[in-house]
Amino acid sequence: MGDFLTLGPAHHREGGFSNSDPEVVIGNFPWYEMVWRSLRGDFKPLTAPLGGYEAFARQWSTPVDHARIAVRQAAPVVTWLGHVSMLLQVAGLNILIDPTLAECAGPFGRLGAPRRVPAPLTPEQLPPIDVVLISHNHYDHLCDATLSRLVAAGQSPHFYVPLGLGPWFTARGMDRVTELDWWYQAPLGEGVTLHFTPAQHWSRRTPWDTNASLWGGFMVEWARATEEAGAAPWRFLFPGDTGYSQDFKTIRARLGAVDFLALPIGAYLPRDFMKPMHVNPADAVQLMLDLDAKQAMGVHWGTFLLTQEAFDHPPRDLAAALHDRGVPQDRVWLMKHGETRAIPL
Repeated sequence: MGDFLTLGPAHHREGGFSNSDPEVVIGNFPWYEMVWRSLRGDFKPLTAPLGGYEAFARQWSTPVDHARIAVRQAAPVVTWLGHVSMLLQVAGLNILIDPTLAECAGPFGRLGAPRRVPAPLTPEQLPPIDVVLISHNHYDHLCDATLSRLVAAGQSPHFYVPLGLGPWFTARGMDRVTELDWWYQAPLGEGVTLHFTPAQHWSRRTPWDTNASLWGGFMVEWARATEEAGAAPWRFLFPGDTGYSQDFKTIRARLGAVDFLALPIGAYLPRDFMKPMHVNPADAVQLMLDLDAKQAMGVHWGTFLLTQEAFDHPPRDLAAALHDRGVPQDRVWLMKHGETRAIPL
């Protein structure tokens, strides 16, 4: 990738990367602002969900159907593992996305955002994983503990990661890793193509690596065999963490309409801080419409103590946003942690 970096794509910067809109710079927060916001309570819910966290976890969890996910699937099937973590099974492939199954999203698995809904399974209970997709270098998306346990259990998936993240994996013995830049693609299997798509976000793991690696989303495109010649492929998009931007109209124009969308609906308050980096439910509905997504599932909510809104606020705010835009409520699934659903073609 060294020669490519020299060419100077617009989102490449000396020592790192930027957003599609160069005016949107995220991550350069003064240390004193972060201390003040932390003391103010910006990075944890202001209230517990109605009935408390244990009741919420019972309401929004279901046992994993291990026998079902052990079977490789041709037609697409998705299992929500909490937050943004999911297992996508399609075209005979098992694709694991941003797996974060630890008790805390943060350094050493102890610092940072505690998990309040138990992970529905352990890394050792996952079926054979062919591909792991990592959207960016934040602790609630790139979980060292989860990946280390996955590999220790004997798994050797191929990791697809943004530019700048490859060394993190090779340093841990995860050598089957491919870095991707925005709009780059890679074959995953017969008829299945992976595209790395832009998002409006940022990256950091330590105080010294802000925006040193890229961020983005993944489209999985399956050119399924159909009786109709020239039929469009089936497209799934995981946009990663993102604020609302023109990126999604561009994705629609370049890659086509989306059949199934993993739609982020949480971690949006306080708005003065979160707006550039995390969509709220109203922004999320607009993002879905920009992509012409036929069906979506809500992710990025109800798992970790990350932001000010209560765990039960995203479903309520999403319902209002869908109503305001005249969109049927069932166009966005709200799945339970551990739930598996077949995705309609």
